[in-house]
Amino acid sequence: MKLKTKHVLIALALTIFSIGASAAEPPEKEWTFLLFLNGHNNLSTYGTRNLKDMEKSGSTDKLNIVVEWGSEETNITKRMLVKRSTNPEAVTSPVVMSLPDHDMGDYKNLVEFVKWGVKNYPAKHYFVAVWNHGSGWHFQDMSLQSLNRNTTDFQMNDISFDDSSGNHITTEQLGLAMGEIKSYLGRNIDIYGSDACLMQMVEVAGEMKDSVNYFVGSEDTEPGEGWPYESFFKIWATNPTMTPAQVSTVLSREYVHAYNGGVYDRQEVTFSALDLSKFDALLASTKNLVTHITSLGKDSLNKIRLAIGSVQGFYFADSKDYGDLVKVIGALPIQKNKKMFSQVSADIKSLVIAKYATTAYSKARGVAIWMPGYNSSYMERYKGLNFDKSTGWSSLISSVVTE
Repeated sequence: MKLKTKHVLIALALTIFSIGASAAEPPEKEWTFLLFLNGHNNLSTYGTRNLKDMEKSGSTDKLNIVVEWGSEETNITKRMLVKRSTNPEAVTSPVVMSLPDHDMGDYKNLVEFVKWGVKNYPAKHYFVAVWNHGSGWHFQDMSLQSLNRNTTDFQMNDISFDDSSGNHITTEQLGLAMGEIKSYLGRNIDIYGSDACLMQMVEVAGEMKDSVNYFVGSEDTEPGEGWPYESFFKIWATNPTMTPAQVSTVLSREYVHAYNGGVYDRQEVTFSALDLSKFDALLASTKNLVTHITSLGKDSLNKIRLAIGSVQGFYFADSKDYGDLVKVIGALPIQKNKKMFSQVSADIKSLVIAKYATTAYSKARGVAIWMPGYNSSYMERYKGLNFDKSTGWSSLISSVVTE
């Protein structure tokens, strides 16, 4: 009798444990959006505004909106599940975790946030985004006058500059972060996006091409308001089974619409989405193009150097639209292999699945490339990037520029 009672008690305990464990397992949704919102800087008020816009839709039964939110107002960084709210005065979403003195300029904390988000808010698809200042693939030592995502009274470093710690996430570290997240997931991240300036470059894409499927962002500076989260999430919530390509395209379209007479009035902007499964083809054709151009004579190289100034550029002079660069050089009266130029253009077109722009960026093809018109001190670091290792682009720069 005692043995029987013991067995009954064990069975009952196992049943209770099983029910409890099952109840504790979070349901898998269609999508989880994970935003690393680093407001530890002069953009802090825009972070609050963006969160309020997210709350106008909030998470749904098919879509998780999960945010790690740092601000200037407190040393507590908050992890939140964004929920719908009609309160226009304050962010009301529940704080799930509080992190004191948290360094959002450390790429390892980006990785930990995403791992935590995946564990607690599982989904079929994941969109990881970094919100902050940005300066493209490298450091920029200059101050801007207008308030935008690249505004600074300090020196800009790649992305996610944290005023409190003085740290930032380099392009190389961003690639490491995506690789570590991929290892945790066991598959590629569906979408990575930069709600930051100047990050839509081949050099940045090259660091994450093997761990991310789609890459979204702006070739130029972003206004302070950043992404139009209200309209974007409203559309996404009504169609939560959109593919990664469709989500990327919707965001690209809504972003430019917001600044082209939309909710953010009129400002010159550009935005695009890249299918990184097409990136290796562009690496191969770019390598061939580099070999061809570096073999040209001085007269042809001089014509290329002079023509660079007419290429679609962006806030920083060393960032050029790659598609327009190929078009401009391909039209020059130099000895050239036309088929080679056509192949690079075709590969850029295949890579860029969505591109939207206002008038000032009408020549933009959707992805930028580093093309300084001078011998840069960043060249040694550049040679360590995956893009240059695969293409030798630095040798083209060296062949074209003059002292």
